[in-house]
Amino acid sequence: MNRVCLTLPTNRACSATVTALHAEAAYAVRHFGADVQLLILDSADAATRAEHRRTVAALPSEPGVTVHHLDEAAQRDFLRRLVHKAGLPEPDRLLRLMLPPAVSYGACTNRAFLLAAALGCDSVHRRDSDSTYQLHAGQQVFPVHHELPWLGRPAAEAMAAVTRTDLDPALSHRPVSLAGASFIGELSVDIGEIRALDETVHHDVVSLWAPGGWPEDRTRALVAESFTGAGTAPFTGDHSTLTLVDPMRVDMCNIAFDRAVYERVPLPPATDTIGSDYFLLHLVHDAGLPGILHNRHIENFHTPERRTATGFPAYQRRFVKFLLSMLYFHDVYDRMAAEGAGLLDERQRVRPDRIVAFLRESTTLDRTENIWRLDRVDTAYRKLGGRYADFAHQLGAQRDQLLDQAEQDIHSFADLTQAWPALMEAART
Repeated sequence: MNRVCLTLPTNRACSATVTALHAEAAYAVRHFGADVQLLILDSADAATRAEHRRTVAALPSEPGVTVHHLDEAAQRDFLRRLVHKAGLPEPDRLLRLMLPPAVSYGACTNRAFLLAAALGCDSVHRRDSDSTYQLHAGQQVFPVHHELPWLGRPAAEAMAAVTRTDLDPALSHRPVSLAGASFIGELSVDIGEIRALDETVHHDVVSLWAPGGWPEDRTRALVAESFTGAGTAPFTGDHSTLTLVDPMRVDMCNIAFDRAVYERVPLPPATDTIGSDYFLLHLVHDAGLPGILHNRHIENFHTPERRTATGFPAYQRRFVKFLLSMLYFHDVYDRMAAEGAGLLDERQRVRPDRIVAFLRESTTLDRTENIWRLDRVDTAYRKLGGRYADFAHQLGAQRDQLLDQAEQDIHSFADLTQAWPALMEAART
């Protein structure tokens, strides 16, 4: 029986999502005979966690589905035991990288990866608390329908099950390493207000996540499709493609990875950085590992805390840190693309040592491009006025700190990647 981890990291109230996730787990059992470990990683406040506990307790018993609801204290206890067992240097720092005090999209998913290994799972299927399943003919549209059972099996075996194949036959012996789709609804990054206020400013800001040397037409095309997912058209019927999955076509709220990927390389543990959990999408693509791209898109929505007096500057800071991270990640992505199959060992598994080397080399890059990014953000936000201008003023006082943090985040990612195989071995055993 295929044991899988269906996981929901959250720091907000999401009882309805927990209930829906349980229904997806039951679907995976009924349709694929899977053994589903339903993992809820709960970083919400005490009152919200208590509500989640009541929701979990009320879930109907479902043979084949085991629910794990872990607050941060339980997660920390697990990680402490893991780090101690692995016998790695700087255990306290490693613990902070895996469970930092601030928001980290990569770190919460890394904890799911480690717990999945400890639970003996063959794959991880991630959902988000600010999204929901579409309905079609009165039924919820579950992505796990396309995620099972092909992960980890040779791509050639999946060819008869997909709608079309767009894969070099020379890669058909490689394992299906990813299955995913995108989202419909609101933008994945909450910057729709900027576009509504001034489309020119929106272009200026969003274009900053492109490499500095890109031509204007290519940058404009990137801006047009950035954070839009699959648009707004609802699901009407299944379509799936066996391919090298373009990272721009999938979202981390709707993704599944085979263990051979996430047990080799983690996600960046950067704090307060939007998009810090997308690295493995690029790695799978650039290494030439096959994936299944399907159309069971999840419906995305924005929760109101991002627009409150405290939530707004915090969210905008995460967006700016994302823009600064791209100086380093574009360099690493370019190196990975050039390396291609060299990213894989003789068993078709990704090589952590190559990723560590690329990350460390990127930290020597000149910061001039990031200083330019901060200047552009400052100008753009001041044009918008109001709370955007207020945020630009705050940003001005944090420039050096942000530049240092963006570089340090890459150092931390390299250190965690180097330690990751030992942590995974400790988790698996």
